[in-house]
Amino acid sequence: MPFQPTTPQADAGSTLPPRPVKAAMLRGAALRCPACGHGRLFRAYLKVNDRCPDCGEELHHQRADDAPPYFTIVIVGHIVVPLVLTVERMFAPAMWLQIVGWTLITLIACLTLLPIIKGTLVGLQWGNYMHGFDPRSGGREDWDGLDPERFAPAKPQS
Repeated sequence: MPFQPTTPQADAGSTLPPRPVKAAMLRGAALRCPACGHGRLFRAYLKVNDRCPDCGEELHHQRADDAPPYFTIVIVGHIVVPLVLTVERMFAPAMWLQIVGWTLITLIACLTLLPIIKGTLVGLQWGNYMHGFDPRSGGREDWDGLDPERFAPAKPQS
């Protein structure tokens, strides 16, 4: 069951409709807008569009930060290291060949997976109303949905 944020202080009936998290993640992995699945998610290699060119969904709220490189390193490392050990035991190729070959394979795998993983994480954030993707946040990326007074403007003292 997808995450459905609710806030105790919010008005009655303010629970948000569930979003298709799995579909949003798959759309993001396909480098498409998590909302409509048609617009391009990235305007450059890893630069997320501020809004979807097709449906207009705001995407600038995403905060993937260090997660995509971390997951990329974990995934590529779990694939490449066993391959290196297997090839070494079975064929024992020259050291220079291994250095060049495995460096290129690792580099290509990382550069290929990085935007896919970032797109998946942006889809996850959109699907779960994380950061500023929650329409009740007023666009605030640091809004936690629990204390609306926390971000209210200061009241003038008389």
